[in-house]
Amino acid sequence: MHRLLAALLAATACATIAQAQTSSPVDTGAAQPQSTSPALMGPAFTVDRALELAGVVSPALEAASADIRAAEAGRRVAGLRPNPSVTVEAENVAGSGPYRGTQSLEATTSLTLPIELGGKRSARIAVADARTDRATIQATIAQADLRLNVIRAYAEAASAERRLITAHDQARIANETLRAAQVRVQAGRASPIEAERANVARVNADAALTREERAVEVARFTLSRIIGQPIAGPLDTDWFSRVPATYGPLRPIDSTGTLMMAAANADFAIADAGVRLARSQRVPDLTLGAGARRLEQTNDTAAIFSLSIPIPMFNNGRAALSQATAERQSADARRRLTALDVDQAIARAQADAANAATNAAAASGPALAAAEEAARIARIGYREGKFSQLDLLDAERTLAGTRAAAIDALLSYHIAQAQLERLTARAPVTQGE
Repeated sequence: MHRLLAALLAATACATIAQAQTSSPVDTGAAQPQSTSPALMGPAFTVDRALELAGVVSPALEAASADIRAAEAGRRVAGLRPNPSVTVEAENVAGSGPYRGTQSLEATTSLTLPIELGGKRSARIAVADARTDRATIQATIAQADLRLNVIRAYAEAASAERRLITAHDQARIANETLRAAQVRVQAGRASPIEAERANVARVNADAALTREERAVEVARFTLSRIIGQPIAGPLDTDWFSRVPATYGPLRPIDSTGTLMMAAANADFAIADAGVRLARSQRVPDLTLGAGARRLEQTNDTAAIFSLSIPIPMFNNGRAALSQATAERQSADARRRLTALDVDQAIARAQADAANAATNAAAASGPALAAAEEAARIARIGYREGKFSQLDLLDAERTLAGTRAAAIDALLSYHIAQAQLERLTARAPVTQGE
């Protein structure tokens, strides 16, 4: 009997493999059972719609937008020049003798203006521009991360729905198998043990169905939290089932222009501008002053001019320049390290996506069709008394495992592909480029 079942499996597999080799697209949903669950009825909620809604309510995008506005405001602040100061002095008052009262008052009003030297203003602007570019890149990173999170949550919810469909079908089959076993027992063609064994399989199938229903609720709730509203209707099963028939060779690895490299380059640009700013701070600034002094006794007025130059005796800016130089060296080293990490991550993501696509195409195509055909033949043969119950249970377990493997492969493919898109996303053009 086992040899007969194995022969049927082999013949069915050969036929489905030959059929699959004549068609290029992978139809992963053709052999999937249909669900009658009310929660999965209605128009499909697509992944594009999920991405659109998530972009509207995402706190990460809102924070990134606020960071850009803050950086732009910082750029305006950096371009401002120092404010002048007005000083009013009163001398020779409230004394004794001829200086009693205000009869000998000397009032001086002066205006002082700091003069920045060493290119401090342009250095501040360079730092602010670099930070604005970094905020722009970070906003794009937030968008890419949000897209990855939405696709991952959507794929997990879609896989949970697909598992629920499979669990419904397995529960239906288990109930039919139980009824067939009871008929065989009542007819005296089988031992009561077969009915008990079929009942155990039914109980386990019902329990698995309950677990999958909870998993769908959790997955849909997680996705709804990301998009900011409840999900009505089923998810797009066509999107979840779509994988390339042939993935092809790995593409050349080039991290140049990716978001991660752009962020590392922006960090280095900030550190480099910080060195320029620290170097400019070593040049002392001048303070020019001009004013007028009024003499109470003669009612005369005289002009006053002043020039103030700080003496860099205790803080000459050397320590700050050393700190900024070390930070630039660190940023440059991290930039080179990021290039290595990104190249390796892209290579791994490409391999993961290719392997998942291959597994999904195999598990969802010929393997799944062969397992379904074998299970169908085993059910017919069991009802007719040609196959034993163990043969039937073995075929059903093979079918359930193949379906689960197909769903897992599809989920792995979509997550790996989304991760690859996240790693290879291109950086926006910034002011510094």
